[in-house]
Amino acid sequence: MSYIRGDLLSKTRKLVKGLAKPTPVWLKPMAEAPPVTFPRTDGKIRKIEMPEDVYVKRFFKKHPDSLDHDAVKINGFDPPPARVFAWRVLELKGQGVSEEEAMAVADMEYRAEKKAYSELKQIARLQGKKPPPNPYPSAIKIIQAEEKKFVRDRFFNPKILEIVQKMKAEKVAEMQERQREFGNGGGGWNGSQRQ
Repeated sequence: MSYIRGDLLSKTRKLVKGLAKPTPVWLKPMAEAPPVTFPRTDGKIRKIEMPEDVYVKRFFKKHPDSLDHDAVKINGFDPPPARVFAWRVLELKGQGVSEEEAMAVADMEYRAEKKAYSELKQIARLQGKKPPPNPYPSAIKIIQAEEKKFVRDRFFNPKILEIVQKMKAEKVAEMQERQREFGNGGGGWNGSQRQ
């Protein structure tokens, strides 16, 4: 039935009309209450665009280092700084501020927040206290902090140390096997050249 165009109902009707198939029991009820047909797409998938995407792109043009340093947490609830910037610009535009002024204000707020954290960090160091968590942590530092446990684990975990010892023993055994092969005149580069 795949060569006939149309849905199941129209395909079956054509087959019954052409006497290629006996009339099924379900054909009459299905004709009275046909299944829902969904509109077909043209095959092109449209890109999802949000109203703030323009300002997110402008933010990354103005702060290209933010791509590397500002982490995007997929499973987190806090939006990335570029999105916050764009939302602030849209909010200010909604209040009647011009686009240039809105971007300038949002940029000033972003820089002020980054500067405020660095000042808080300096004050904490002067007082001898631990600095507060960074509101804009580096993505690289977050990954390093997650991997730190595993890096230290390789030096102290007995299971990993056992695996390392086995690998070293296998390597030594392989080297000794190679020496035996070449030492007994079993060929090799130098042995074959002399003959």
